[in-house]
Formats: sequence, structure tokens, C-alpha cells
Amino acid sequence: MGADDTIISGTVPAGGQRIDKALADASGLSRERIKALLGEGRISLSGHPVHQASLKPAAGTPFAIAVPPAAPAEAVAQDIPLAIVYEDDALVVVDKPAGLVVHPAAGNLDGTLVNALLHHCSGQLSGIGGVARPGIVHRIDKDTSGLLVVAKTDVAHEGLAKQFADHSIVRAYKCVTAGLPVPVAGTVRGAIARSSHDRKKMALVEDGRGKHAVTHYRTLASLDGAALVECRLETGRTHQIRVHLASIGHPLLGDPVYGRTPSRLRPLLQRLGFQRQALHAAELGFIHPVTGAAHLFASPTPVDMRELIVELCAEGHDAKVLAML
Repeated sequence: MGADDTIISGTVPAGGQRIDKALADASGLSRERIKALLGEGRISLSGHPVHQASLKPAAGTPFAIAVPPAAPAEAVAQDIPLAIVYEDDALVVVDKPAGLVVHPAAGNLDGTLVNALLHHCSGQLSGIGGVARPGIVHRIDKDTSGLLVVAKTDVAHEGLAKQFADHSIVRAYKCVTAGLPVPVAGTVRGAIARSSHDRKKMALVEDGRGKHAVTHYRTLASLDGAALVECRLETGRTHQIRVHLASIGHPLLGDPVYGRTPSRLRPLLQRLGFQRQALHAAELGFIHPVTGAAHLFASPTPVDMRELIVELCAEGHDAKVLAML
């Protein structure tokens, strides 16, 4: 125990429960964090240290939890501007611009969303797994724009992760495809895994080898040699929309990995300087893991995609299409 530890104390609220669940309910810490603190000998019942998560203390038993200060994150805080859509003590919703990497990794050790959040949330992170870091529960590609939610506490991280695991999160993307999908609405199912031919790519694979993936799509507007399409994710796999739409013959315009832009549209993309996949995370909905309130956020289509879509509109139809963005 250290002088800087935060002591959480009280009495067990209900008997017959495992101590990890009982103390998670009583303390606001996650069950995984309680288990870790039990393993470190930082939890006591009636003044005696305990270590077993399976213990079932009686209701009213006094407990004390010594929570050490959150260790500093390995990533460094950097003052990078962020578009914050919503924020409270538990989580933050960010509208990420295209070009910003979400998490530090080889080749992108800084300048990421995590670095920006460490600066923005300085002093507000209670510690994910004991480390003062933002909890990344989902990601969007570097060159995809739009909404993502990040946890600031262990409990929020655990609650959001459960919603992603049971596919109850609302995620809607707007994209521009090469050609008009036929049928104009449908569902693409296909397991996704790392390509055996190119480790930098994902690919559709036989069932049993990759991760089950389901994308629901509908065409919002037919464009000149392209289409404005909405995709709703039932699952969330790496590059899922890009792989699934390419698999039905309609890759995203500008996608350098999974499709070739039709030759007659290349001059347009070059003139506009459009150098990314035309994909935007437009809607994000979830149940707040602490308050239980339902939240649904929307992000307008960014300027570069709007310009592309307007250029592809049939004459006189741009106002109708822009109303969908």
C-alpha cells in the first residue's frame, strides 16, 4: 500500500455474490480491475487481505480497496486539435478527420488520436487496467473520417466493449462506390481474415478461418458512374466495408488497396485532390455504460467527400443528394 493510494471503503451490499462482482457494484470499478487488485493484495474484508475472486462475503461485511495512482501511459500527450462531439466523466465521442491514425503502432508512434486524447483528457483518465490511457474499444482506418467513442474509465470501457461484442452498437457509414450496386440494397456476409497473399490486406476467406462479418447496405443515390451508399455494420472487422463492397464488384472510390477507380473517373479525383477511400462514419449510437441513457450521434459528410459527390451528381440533382449527407 502506498501513501498515494485512493482508499475506497464501504460494506458489501448483498450476500451470495462473488467478491469481484459485489465490489465492482459497490465501488464503480470494473470486475477485471477488482480481480487485478485482489491479485495484488490491495483488497481487504473486515481488515484482512483477501485474494480470491470467488469468495462470497456476507452482506454488510466491511471492505477496503487501495487503488494505486494510474501509471502513466507509454504514449506521449500531444496538443493535436480534436472535434469533440460529446464528453462526460466516463467517455468522449470524437469526430475523427481523415488522415489521423487512431492508435500508435509501428510507423505511427505519435501524432495519433490516442496522443491527442492523452493531452485533451489530462487529469481526467481514471485508468484503464491501471494505466492512465484512453480506452479504445473500436477503430476506424486512418483515411476514413467520422465518429468513434473512447472510454475514460474502466467501467465505461467494459460496458462499451460488451455492446460492441453483442453487436448492439449503431454504426452507419456513408460511402461512394464505383458503379451502382445490384441489387441496390442487400446484405453481404463473408468471413474476413488477413490475406495469405498480402499481409497488409484483409480478404474474404472460407468460413472457419476468419471472423464472421455482416454488412447491410442500401443505395441512397445513383451518381455518374458511381453511387452514394449507406452501410450499417452488424459486426466490426478490420476493413470490413471496403472488403465486402469490393467483393460484390463495387469498391469504394479512391480506395488504394481494395479497388481500382474507373479510368474515366480518375481525372476527377485527381482534379479534386481526393486521395483516400470515400468512406465516412456518419452515425454512432450506444447505451451509456454508466447512466443507461441512449445516445445517437451524427456527423455531417466532410467537405472533400461532399465535393466529390456534387461533381458526380446528375445536373439538377445535387440539392436532393446533398440533403442526404
